Amino acid sequence: MATPAISAHEPLKDMDEWDDFLTGRYQEGKSEDQFRQYDAEATPGVAEFYRLNHLHQTYDYVMAKEKEYFGLNKGQKSIWEAAEFLNTLVDDSDPDTDLTQIEHLLQTSEAIRKDGHPRWFVLTGFIHDLGKVLCLWGEPQWGVVGDTFPVGCAYSKDIVFPEYFAANLDLHNPVYQTKYGIYEPNCGLENVHLSFGHDGYIGEVMKNYMPEESLYMLRYHSFYAAHRHGAYRHLMSKHDVEMLEWVNKFNVYDLYSKGHTKPNLKELKPYYDDLFAEFFPEKISW
Repeated sequence: MATPAISAHEPLKDMDEWDDFLTGRYQEGKSEDQFRQYDAEATPGVAEFYRLNHLHQTYDYVMAKEKEYFGLNKGQKSIWEAAEFLNTLVDDSDPDTDLTQIEHLLQTSEAIRKDGHPRWFVLTGFIHDLGKVLCLWGEPQWGVVGDTFPVGCAYSKDIVFPEYFAANLDLHNPVYQTKYGIYEPNCGLENVHLSFGHDGYIGEVMKNYMPEESLYMLRYHSFYAAHRHGAYRHLMSKHDVEMLEWVNKFNVYDLYSKGHTKPNLKELKPYYDDLFAEFFPEKISW
């Protein structure tokens, strides 16, 4: 049987494939040996996704994308408008789910709400993946989702598929391959450039509106080498280490809140209308 062709722009058959991969990697009760086995047996699309991610996410690439997007020059949208825009990312041919992106966001936020967390925490659940609109502006999947990691310093062995960094041009820069690289010891994550994607972008969009705990959740929820494996503590301040506990609290909902039951958007909309109005003006910059 012929192997299906894998697009260099979209190696994953849909964006949820990365989320499913994460859930499998970090399934509660799974041992480290099982984690490595799962990686080795990943689907070809996921393996190709990480090969491209680790090949292209150089320091120069990250700096160029931050310059392109962190100025928030993509226009003004309300939260609902951004979510509706993200809905156009759904692959109608995917037989495994008929949930829209908005319904996925609501599953996360409603699980947080059910457990009685503060309203800003509930809101974080809804907005955390809105940065995936980067795909709709032409960015490839490997530049939007995937585990994030620092650029400009040595790669941790705890980054998924670390062997794929062998093709990254930064490997030939001796400064970038030292422990601290271009950074100072314990300089703080606010001074560290992570690989580009939806985490950093949505963190920039929300930096003037959400509390610090939320911004850590948004910026670092895909920084698995750090908050799941303890890597890069030498770059973090004491405050970073404390704040990563909030990221771990959030990731429980990010990984395990998805189900097959559709949230009732009509019933939930008044609550979220009120929640959005509490934190945001009618439209914000993207």
